Amino acid sequence: MDLKSVDHLLTTTRSVRRRLDLTRPVALDVIERCMEIAFQAPTGSNVQGWHFVIVTDADKKAVLADLYRKAAVAYSEMNANAPQLREGDPRRHQMLRIIDSAQYLLEHLHEVPLHIIPCVEGRVEHAGVLAQASVYGSILPAVWSLMLALRARGIGAAWTTLHLMFEADAAKLLGVPSNVTQVALLPVAYFTGEDFKPAKRLPARNSIHLNAWAQRL
Repeated sequence: MDLKSVDHLLTTTRSVRRRLDLTRPVALDVIERCMEIAFQAPTGSNVQGWHFVIVTDADKKAVLADLYRKAAVAYSEMNANAPQLREGDPRRHQMLRIIDSAQYLLEHLHEVPLHIIPCVEGRVEHAGVLAQASVYGSILPAVWSLMLALRARGIGAAWTTLHLMFEADAAKLLGVPSNVTQVALLPVAYFTGEDFKPAKRLPARNSIHLNAWAQRL
């Protein structure tokens, strides 16, 4: 493998919000090819119980955007005092930029060419940790592979979950069965500009533990 290209893809696949091209259509055959790649991701017990709902209908996108905005109000109130927003926190500057781009997406979500809602068979809200990890672990690798495949083709996406506050309303709108769990909503569009840069992150060593939690690498 060309490690330079692979590393670049992995370190520059960003959540794209402000730089989504709202005017350029995204062909469904391109999305289908990316999903074929995503379906090669690992899945628990080889169940392959994943489903992806693609939404291009303007009226349905508008309803999903309204649910998203309603949830955003409650979310912003809950996270007003998040530690990464405090003065002196190394994440503050980037977090303020994220909030700005999130606000842009909030205002324009209904204009994004298509929404993708990844789903997985099963419900785990009343299950234990093992069942939850198994179900989500069976869909999240595929969604990330989808985002990587899109990125490689000049298409951006953002992993959002706010609409899940009103998951039942979204399920009714899209006809999602009651035994299926929605896990995200990806606004998908070609991105503007040439490329992305790696994000500023806390040092990896701060979160790596060797043999025991108290022992750092």
